[in-house]
Parts: sequence; structure tokens; C-alpha cells
Amino acid sequence: MSKTQARSARLHDALAAHVSQGAMPGLVALVSRRGETRVEAIGRQSFEGDSPMRRDTIFRIASMTKPITAAATLILVEQCKLRLDDPVDDLLPELANRRVLKSLEGPVDDTVPAKRPVSARDLLTFTFGLGAVMVWPPRHPIQKAMAEAGLAPGPFQPDLSADDFMKRLGSVPLIYQPGERWLYHTGADVLGVLIARASGQSFGDFLRDHLFEPLGMRDTGFQVPADKIGRLASAYMMDPQKKALTFFDDARNSRWSKPPSFAAGGSGLVSTVDDFFAFYRMLLNKGVHGGLHGRDRILSRPAVALMTSDQLTAEQRQSAELFFGPGASWGMGGAVVTRRTDLFATPGRYGWDGGYGTSGHLDPAEDMVGILMTQRMMESPQPPRVFSDFWTSAYQSIDD
Repeated sequence: MSKTQARSARLHDALAAHVSQGAMPGLVALVSRRGETRVEAIGRQSFEGDSPMRRDTIFRIASMTKPITAAATLILVEQCKLRLDDPVDDLLPELANRRVLKSLEGPVDDTVPAKRPVSARDLLTFTFGLGAVMVWPPRHPIQKAMAEAGLAPGPFQPDLSADDFMKRLGSVPLIYQPGERWLYHTGADVLGVLIARASGQSFGDFLRDHLFEPLGMRDTGFQVPADKIGRLASAYMMDPQKKALTFFDDARNSRWSKPPSFAAGGSGLVSTVDDFFAFYRMLLNKGVHGGLHGRDRILSRPAVALMTSDQLTAEQRQSAELFFGPGASWGMGGAVVTRRTDLFATPGRYGWDGGYGTSGHLDPAEDMVGILMTQRMMESPQPPRVFSDFWTSAYQSIDD
């Protein structure tokens, strides 16, 4: 075996170690660079069964839904059905005339008027004023209010209709003024509702017509059909009391086997490595899908550049280092690396991780896409070791 082959083999060995140690039943990984694509399918789809992981195994991708939602929003911006800086009040009246907390620590009725309306840009950049408050255990009144309203970001999908979700969202004050501070997650769920109302289609139908079908993403959606359920991996989470893995979602009786009450733009999709690769390959190709035998423009080059470049000021980024680390910021739907702080942290690298155990990023400088799909739930905002081993192994194999 040559030295180059040996370095390339490290990817399989590093990932297989996590499976053999019982950290997860299996995984599927894809690395594509300059037209060469490698896929590793290791282990089984569940601890309980003997179905092997396959290249077309279906995974719940959680927050890797966010870049797809952002791209769909920008399609509507290009169609002039949405405008980045116009108020969204007409389409989302629940967000009109908002009140804003005087202080994060204060009571929820101690508020001031919003200084301006919420815009689509605010939702895309997660600066519209609501989202995850990363204080645990929860101690602020607004955290309790969001939890009681069923709005606190967490591992479970909202079990309510889109209209009810927005009604409840309108019942709590904003934490920060629109445009003032980045707060994780909630903006993407609101974008799903905005897309449906602006397009006159359901959110799922809009994604199907404008992204999934044009890109050939046949296994991506908010539900796994009955004839595909055998390809769905089971999902697991750590039980802190037992210190053992337990079911989060058993594929044999999956929540994703039924239509969701709410098509969550922040976390609701299932997909495969090849489907998600098609989406990221389109972004890497500056909005174009296809090659010599046909090309289909999904987004304009300027829209992709907007989506994948840093959109935050230093003030908006305050307290977000827990998510980004010291050398990254936020674009639209995903993080953007701003300076090299690790082997795999190329400036301009874009993407995001999913809390059910998935990771996907693209790297324009290396003409590279990496996707890792497991179903071992993340236990903190910090990436698990299998993620860092995957990315380190992918990048150390670069030989030019």
C-alpha cells in the first residue's frame, strides 16, 4: 500500500473504531473532492437488527435541514415574492408590532416596543429576536415561557400546526430587538411557514418542486414512505441515569413514518448522503445542478454567495462562540469559517451539523464536500469525537 493509499484508508479505520466500540450501530460517510467521491457504509442500521448500513440508508438530518430552508427562501427572493429587507408583517402578522424584553433576566411582561419590523433577512440570519437561550438548567423567565408555549428548541419536532406555532410565537416577547443578536434555531422554523404563505404551497411541496425533484433528491422529505421504511436507521440518545444508549426513535415505529403536524424548517427532514451531496454540489457549483448532459440553474451565483458568506456583525455574534467556536460566523442556514483554527477549518467552508448525529459541509477552496450520517444524538453544542475524527481524516488525506 502506498503512503497516499494508507492516508486515505485512515478515514475508514477512524470511523469503524467508533462503531466497533459501540458508540453507534453504524454510519455512512461521503467525501468528494475534485470529482472523486468516496463513500463508507459501516455497521448496521440499528443495534437490534442485522440490516447493514447502505449507501442509500435514510437518516434524520435534524439541523442540516437549515441550509435547505435558507436556499428555498432565497428562491422566493429571486422570484420577488419575498424581499430581504421588507417587513414580513403581511405574511406573518403574528410577528407584527412586537414587544421586546428590557432584559434577558427580567419578567416577560417587562418590555418595550420593537424598534422596527422583522424582515426575511432577520429570519435567515437568526437575528429576528427569538431562539435558543443556552443557559442550563433554565433560569430566565423567557425560557420558562417558551417551554410552556412549546417553543423551546429541543430534540422533538413541534407537535402543532404551523398556524398554531405562529400564534404561540406571537404570544411571547422577543428576547432582543430585530437585528440585534444571533439566537439559534427558531428563525428556520419560521422561514418554513413564511415560504408556505409566500408561495401558496405547503412547505414540503415547495421544497419538492424547487429543490428535491430538480436535484434528484428522491429520498429527502418530512416523512419516510412505507416502501422505504426498511432503509431508515434507528436513532439513539444517551440516558444520563443509566449511562447507556436508548431509543430516541425506533425505525420500526418511527415518528417519521407518519406525516408531521409541523414541517419544521429547522430540523424536520430525512435524507441520504447522496441526496444531500446533490444539494451541496449545487451550491459548490454556484447554483447549477448537472454537467455535460444537461444543466439546471437552481439559484443564481449571487444568491449562493450571499447564503455562504458571513452575514453577522461582531455585536450580533456575541455569546454565539458556543456554537461557532473562535474562527467562524453565520451565513444563511449554516456556519461560515472565517479563519483557520483546525485542520479542516478552511476559510470559506460552509455547512452545519444535525443534532441527531449528522454533519455536512462544503469547502470551495478545496472543491470538496463531506457528509457524515450517524443516528447517535449529540449531547452538547460541541461536535462529538466521531465528527472531528471524520473531518480530520478527510482533510489529512489531501495529497496536493
